[in-house]
Amino acid sequence: MHFQHDMPFGARLRPDGGAGFRLWAPAARRAALWLGDERIEARAGPHGWYDAEAPGARPGDLYRWEIDGDLLVPDPASRFNPQGPHGPSQLVDPRAFAWEAGWRGRPWHEAVIHELHVGSYTPDGTYAAAEARLPALAGLGITAVQLMPLATFPGRYGWGYDGVLPFAPDAAYGSPEALKSLVDAAHRRGLAVMLDVVYNHFGPEGNYLHAYAPQFFTERHHTPWGAAINFDGEHSRTVREFFVHNALYWLEEFNFDGLRFDAVHAICDDSTPHILTELARRLRAGPGAQRPRYLVLENAANQAHLLGAPGGAETFDAQWNDDFHHCVHVVLTGEHDGYYADYAHDVHGLLARCLTEGFAYQGEESAHEGRARGEPSAHLPPTAFVVFLQNHDQIGNRAYGERLAHLVKNEDALFAAAALLLLQPSPPLLFMGEEWAASQPFPYFCDFGPELARSVREGRRREFARFVRFRDDAVWATVPDPVVPETLDRARLRWEEIPQPPHARWLERHRELLAVRRREIVPRIPRITGAGSTILSEHGAFTVGWRLSDGSA
Repeated sequence: MHFQHDMPFGARLRPDGGAGFRLWAPAARRAALWLGDERIEARAGPHGWYDAEAPGARPGDLYRWEIDGDLLVPDPASRFNPQGPHGPSQLVDPRAFAWEAGWRGRPWHEAVIHELHVGSYTPDGTYAAAEARLPALAGLGITAVQLMPLATFPGRYGWGYDGVLPFAPDAAYGSPEALKSLVDAAHRRGLAVMLDVVYNHFGPEGNYLHAYAPQFFTERHHTPWGAAINFDGEHSRTVREFFVHNALYWLEEFNFDGLRFDAVHAICDDSTPHILTELARRLRAGPGAQRPRYLVLENAANQAHLLGAPGGAETFDAQWNDDFHHCVHVVLTGEHDGYYADYAHDVHGLLARCLTEGFAYQGEESAHEGRARGEPSAHLPPTAFVVFLQNHDQIGNRAYGERLAHLVKNEDALFAAAALLLLQPSPPLLFMGEEWAASQPFPYFCDFGPELARSVREGRRREFARFVRFRDDAVWATVPDPVVPETLDRARLRWEEIPQPPHARWLERHRELLAVRRREIVPRIPRITGAGSTILSEHGAFTVGWRLSDGSA
């Protein structure tokens, strides 16, 4: 089997040889294509489009676009940029990879998700090295692997949320073919594979769109990263198609089983339909019509109207439920700084609400945010909420990147939390190494040039200044510097520690819990028809149950 997603921009190999190239550059006066050392004048078309034909082009050739006679830029729809975002793009033949036939996906209600960062998952930090670990995940009881963002980003390492070439998997981890091999191998093991995608901003370095297509952005809306992506103004149709095709591309050309959409509360769109609704429609009508494709949101606004039954034509399957995490974290650690303050006043009651109704905040006032947050969610099935004790944000956004096992020394409490996570009906997510209580932290790391690196350091110092202890220079000096290679090295999992105590014990406990989930919980999930009921005790303990379609509980 061979897969290729067709899109109205980028590079396309011709069946009879050569390739055609298409760029949207509405602010450019002229454009040319450089194929290796050959310069090919582009033909200007209506609405800012430029086309170039290269009869001698072959897979593996390097190419760039020349803007107005001097600026050389990569293809914004590049399928691969082997030298990073400042280098040339590479012509890729999507149909060169032969996929194994027979994979039909897995239903969403079976999902047990394992989130991982390719660059720190193994000592090598490559797709191939991650592929070698798949048998262990399948044996544990994981059903879906979720990869942190892969779009080409600046520097040698990073979390991936500063990507600037959304169609090009970053070369630091291997070739596009190596990524396809990872996905194909996962399918052979019965594992679905999801990808985290970022449609709320481009990274601060290596993004050349401002130079020739500033219409990608709008000053009508602002985000934490500056001017918003233009999803609702003049020229927004082309911008919307760019991102819709990106989502289709990952599902069709790389055979991914689902996407996790990062921070959609920072996607600004006043038009109808909203870009999220359009994404859901197009993905369901396309690859989602062929087999289960998971569409999952990160959405701090708790907008329940975006969620529905799995596979809904205009809705998403689920949302990451930060409320569940925040409640359990407060119970285990007693922390009540920052957003945790919203949960400290009635943490057991709010946790019970998460278990039975989805969100803890369904329109109530958030003291931390200073406004109402959320929408009623009790009508939604439990499959509409991905729950977790840890993820990349909740670990990595701490100053030291501590995992829960570093913060909580009571093993019985941690085991009870793991049982709660894995034995309730919503899809649970484990962050890489959580299953064996890995001793490695997961601090924030990135590789920017000197000026941006300085800004990152200063920004983090301001961010943590609200905590009294970090205002002390001596204490701040102990916080990992995100822009040095040693911080990435500190995050790399050390698989050799698994056979040692207490890690072997934790792994076996997770294996046992997942076996119980597979045997006792998963078969009942499709029969859950309504919100659960909760009985709270005076000591904060509670009993929770769910109504099934046969009337039992």
